[in-house]
Amino acid sequence: MDAMTDAVTPVEVSELSFEQARDELAQVVAQLEQGAPTLERSLALWERGEALADRCEQWLVGAKQRLDAARGPVGGDA
Repeated sequence: MDAMTDAVTPVEVSELSFEQARDELAQVVAQLEQGAPTLERSLALWERGEALADRCEQWLVGAKQRLDAARGPVGGDA
């Protein structure tokens, strides 16, 4: 089982840039769409995909916060 996990998770998700996580997520989705040879492999791919999607969302939330901070306070509700 460790060999399969290593094959699916070569890099810690928390170390990936947005682009790396997005690209790997696309690969995971493609593999799931093709159908994995075993249920265990499908589950490992699904779990990796969930982690990658979460990582992408972290990057996007962080980017929005940085943009909001750069804009400064808004003068009023429009």
